[in-house]
Amino acid sequence: MYSAVTREIRVQVEPVYLDDQSEPDNAQYVWAYRVQIENEGTETVQLLTRYWHITDGMGRVQEVRGAGVVGEQPVLNPGESYEYTSGTPLPTPSGIMKGSYQMSTPSGDKFDIEVPAFSLDCPHEARQLN
Repeated sequence: MYSAVTREIRVQVEPVYLDDQSEPDNAQYVWAYRVQIENEGTETVQLLTRYWHITDGMGRVQEVRGAGVVGEQPVLNPGESYEYTSGTPLPTPSGIMKGSYQMSTPSGDKFDIEVPAFSLDCPHEARQLN
């Protein structure tokens, strides 16, 4: 489990390699990742946008930006958490992801929170440090 805290918002990520969706012979490796966002602060926040920086095992970078996560822009009151699962394919058996979420408070204050870097490693291949 990977974890980061920004402005009392904790983000935890757990990646899982998906054997049943991967096709190594066709350079298709797929991971799911479960994200939990927990508001440990005293102010209500809403997740507005996401940003992902995905690097495959060859050093190629893909950037993904968009509104919300899995079609939602969750509101987290103090003490609440939100969890979702998504996924990503790579053409290599290893890689690394990191990112950020833009959050907003009811007063309109916008700020970015860190999504911790997490390693994507196929369990059937020699490990490469990312």
